[in-house]
Amino acid sequence: MKKIDLHMHTTISDGTDRPEEILEKAREAGLSVFSVSDHDAIKCSSILPKLLKKDDPLFLSGVEFSCKDENGKYHILGYGYDPESESIRKVVETGHGYRMDTVHRRLKYLSEKWNIRFPEEEVKKLLTLDNPGKPHIGNLMVKCGFVASKRQAFEEYINKIPNADMYLHPKEAIRGILGAGGIPVLAHPFFGSGSSRIPVTDLKERVERLQDFGLAGIEAFYSDFDDAMIREALSIAEELGLYVTAGSDYHGENKKIPLGETGMERYYLGKEISDDFSEVPGLRRFLSDVRMIRAS
Repeated sequence: MKKIDLHMHTTISDGTDRPEEILEKAREAGLSVFSVSDHDAIKCSSILPKLLKKDDPLFLSGVEFSCKDENGKYHILGYGYDPESESIRKVVETGHGYRMDTVHRRLKYLSEKWNIRFPEEEVKKLLTLDNPGKPHIGNLMVKCGFVASKRQAFEEYINKIPNADMYLHPKEAIRGILGAGGIPVLAHPFFGSGSSRIPVTDLKERVERLQDFGLAGIEAFYSDFDDAMIREALSIAEELGLYVTAGSDYHGENKKIPLGETGMERYYLGKEISDDFSEVPGLRRFLSDVRMIRAS
């Protein structure tokens, strides 16, 4: 079976591998297709094409937007878009602005509530990162000796900060991706916020609402899905005529998930799957159509 992984992160967001390192790992993992979907950032979509060699896996431009509306939180993936398009660049700029506002608010709360203050030079380094987030603050707390582990930083401090975060509306993210010629996909559809699981009936309603905005696919294969969840996601995709994608959500050292681990190999263990994934129609259509986008 050909291996694909369309959901991974680099140092441009909250991963620990630089773009060139993640390309090397994609080669080592034997991937045939891959995408980097950094949070609210599209820089890799301009960097990686310049590093690709003749026999490298197919690379698709990718992104992951953090979104929220009156019905909950969503992560919207975008694939095959033109990274030079003003449509997607405007969404990235808005999402980045929200993210930086959240970082400043968290630093202020840590200082005022728990007297946790970082050296000025460390704060400057943090704020010059492309997309700083919770993992970066947690790592800094460990480095400066305020906690023994990043997990402790999250559980005892960062996750207790009142949630006043600003988010993109899913409609805004989806239409920004479509306007750039890309394909919008709902990431890890059973998980909206953290690890809390969304019931199947609620998931279908959620996906149908997003379809009204232009959602075109769901991530049916995901590293943290069991076989029952994959089966339900595939069923929803087939019923609603959606594309299917597969992703690990690899973050390097920031999340213990192997690159290329999407659950697909486990799900189809012992079954013959053709190179074009014809046994998974939604995935086959996605790869075919995204190649057409690239060609145009």
